[in-house]
Amino acid sequence: MAPTSRPLTARARILGAILAVACIGLAIVGSVTFIVQRERIVREVEARLYGQVERLQTVAGLGGDSGASEVGTPSTSQDPPVQQYASVDDYLRDAVARLVPGRNEASVAIVDGAARFRPTTLSGFDIADDRALIARVSAETAATGETVSGTASSGDGALRYIAVPVQVAGDPREGVYLRAIDLEAELEPVTAGMATYALAAVIVLAAIGVVGWFVTGRLLSPIRHLRETADAITIEDLSPRMRARGTDDIADLSRTVNSMLDRLEGSVDVQRQLLDDVRHELKTPITIVRGHLELMNTRDAADVEAAREIGMAELDRMTRLVEDIDLLAAAEGDAYTMGEVDLGALTARVGELVAVIPGHAWSVESYAAGHVVADGDRLLQAWLQLADNAAKYTPPGSPIEIGSALDATGTQLWVRDHGPGIPPAARHRIFRRFDRAQIKREIGGSGLGLAIVDAIAKSHGGVCAVSDTPGGGATFTIHLPSASASLPSPVRAGDVVLQREASE
Repeated sequence: MAPTSRPLTARARILGAILAVACIGLAIVGSVTFIVQRERIVREVEARLYGQVERLQTVAGLGGDSGASEVGTPSTSQDPPVQQYASVDDYLRDAVARLVPGRNEASVAIVDGAARFRPTTLSGFDIADDRALIARVSAETAATGETVSGTASSGDGALRYIAVPVQVAGDPREGVYLRAIDLEAELEPVTAGMATYALAAVIVLAAIGVVGWFVTGRLLSPIRHLRETADAITIEDLSPRMRARGTDDIADLSRTVNSMLDRLEGSVDVQRQLLDDVRHELKTPITIVRGHLELMNTRDAADVEAAREIGMAELDRMTRLVEDIDLLAAAEGDAYTMGEVDLGALTARVGELVAVIPGHAWSVESYAAGHVVADGDRLLQAWLQLADNAAKYTPPGSPIEIGSALDATGTQLWVRDHGPGIPPAARHRIFRRFDRAQIKREIGGSGLGLAIVDAIAKSHGGVCAVSDTPGGGATFTIHLPSASASLPSPVRAGDVVLQREASE
């Protein structure tokens, strides 16, 4: 199969667009300039040609107002016959001699359709031998009897001309004074200027292309680095990051991508940790069940019954572990229904529910008056988990207090027990999954209770902390920020925290 052609890179497309816009802009500016300058030259040529009519009147001694055309507009009536000369030849000879053509100009006197007189001083060029032009202007003036002007092509190029018919009383012959200007020669400075402009435009486009290539390459280098970073990331190594420099949009994009990669790496780390912890936690009950099944005497009913009881107990423990993992996953998710929660009603509800937990004297120490923006069901779940945790890890019959408070710093929901407390050295890890303080290891539980509490607190922008109870014991407090505080994004389990995981 033929290889697929590689599309143009973004760098090439951007540079192409820049060059296209620059080329169009330069072309428009050049075209407008050429047209304006050309029209100015053409108007000047027209003015010079029509000025010949007044000069012919001056030669005839009639002045500038007797039958002469206005400068720049053709005559609308037949020019009056010349009175000072006896014949057309005399007048045209005098006119051609006195009206010497300038640079890029030519003149000739025509009598009865033939060139009769030409300037003796030739500073311009000669059109006396251009029979086609002479025949054309003779026919035009004979047909209209008026001054005519136009543009004609000849061996000398494009000529702009004016033809003035001449009559002398008593002379039946028809005379024409023809004056022409080489339009191409007059436009030569403009043409040369446009050629210079075109060359300069090409040089400018080349300079824009060279500079634009390096500038776009520098601007797009973060995107190229983003592609290289994305290619370098694997499931085994999520550490590569973008270099975020400056405050422009691309730098913001780099920081956003880095933040996304941080969250992705944290999520993968959490999943790996969870898998490691689950594997570790399931390994023990599976080993126990397998060992008892291998050693069980199938012919001994008592031995079979004992192995069955041990297997059922271990399966129950694994079931509780799976349920707690499901609760933790839900707590770390985004399925929270936020709304106003009445703290007094929530405290009273928790007091009613914990009162049925046997073995302890429960009491509500304080009720907060006010509301907090939160998910009421999740807060109730976290608070009850703290109460259940306190009931498991404190001596039977010991009192346990709960309470809530609301102040300028936020909301506090606490559970205070009077048990053995949490050693300071263990407080940094008790909120980690499957971790426990080194006390009462015989107490059952998955080790996920405080991890669930910690996840719920962080999803509300708060934290869960542990402190000593005066006289002995531990006080667990869920701290929620005030409504006016800027809540951070939910922090998932596995992040570094300052709390503890006592576990069930």
